[in-house]
Amino acid sequence: MMDGKPTVVSFHVTVLSLDSIDEGSMTYVADIFMSQTWRDHRLRLPRNMTAKYRLLPVSWLQRMWRPDTFFKNAKGVTFQEMTIPNHYIWLYADRRILYMVKLTLLLSCAMKFETYPHDTQICTMKIESISYTTDDLVFAWEDEVPLVVDESIELPQHNLVSTTMGDCTQLYSTGNFTCIQLVFTLKRRLGYYMFHTYIPTCLIVIMSWISFWIKPEAVPARVTLCVTSLLTLSTQHAQSQKSLPPVSYIKAIDIFMSSCTVFVFASLMEYALVNILMGETEGDEGARRRSIRGVVISPRMPENNAMPNGTKLPKPPETIAGECRQRAMLVDKISRIVFPTSFVLLNCIYWSLYIDSS
Repeated sequence: MMDGKPTVVSFHVTVLSLDSIDEGSMTYVADIFMSQTWRDHRLRLPRNMTAKYRLLPVSWLQRMWRPDTFFKNAKGVTFQEMTIPNHYIWLYADRRILYMVKLTLLLSCAMKFETYPHDTQICTMKIESISYTTDDLVFAWEDEVPLVVDESIELPQHNLVSTTMGDCTQLYSTGNFTCIQLVFTLKRRLGYYMFHTYIPTCLIVIMSWISFWIKPEAVPARVTLCVTSLLTLSTQHAQSQKSLPPVSYIKAIDIFMSSCTVFVFASLMEYALVNILMGETEGDEGARRRSIRGVVISPRMPENNAMPNGTKLPKPPETIAGECRQRAMLVDKISRIVFPTSFVLLNCIYWSLYIDSS
């Protein structure tokens, strides 16, 4: 505090890189240059100081006051010491002190995955005073160039949409503590998930429809195709969740994968229905044959299979089997249209919903 007013510390941050974004631990890594500038009227300037500023030995840090800055959401901070300690102190002619340091930060980020992998994450870097309240110390961003973000920053699965500055001063039970923050807006890229999740999953669903073109009598072929597709899809779903923490809410990828699983399971149930229709005559075939044996067939029977007493002969088993097979084939023909149409409709709804929301 100077003259009854809080000491103002101005910050400048240069973001050199952002990487190692880990959804499982909800952390990311940032390399930064951070400068803090404040004025201390207690300092005595050298008499021979004619330049705008003078570089001071870093050992002076042990003998002068400096802000008790810490990173509020940091899980780890690494001070760079190769090839020499990466920090320096400048003393200006107006008794301002600039302290510059290079740091590697492991920062926590409260990620939300409701729309994963169409999500946009908001990650922060919070700089706060650990012991001084706003009555004694105030953090602020520099007026001229408070923030520089390296244009060469390239993330493997995200786009850095924007970087903004803000104030995060918070009231605790012990007082109001000054705080400033950087806010990184990260939009996830879909390229990886298109080629490793969405396209393979769609191909598995389409593969299960091949059973509609296989003749109903080929039981092993149709059942194996549907069951294999179902198991492959389950493995694909588990693989898509591998890098995520176990969350209690449903995600966009869960909706898509579960819907695809329903389609594959429905194709298996469709064959069960076809098999039932095909097998209707097998159980009753013996009874029909016995009924035919009990009827004396005249060499001259009417064309409508009517008996003299008005009753009709039952249809031969071959005729009934043919009719049942036609009904089973009709179910397959309908499925060839209904399943692809429904799947296309599902994709239209899914992509329009989540692309608009992102």
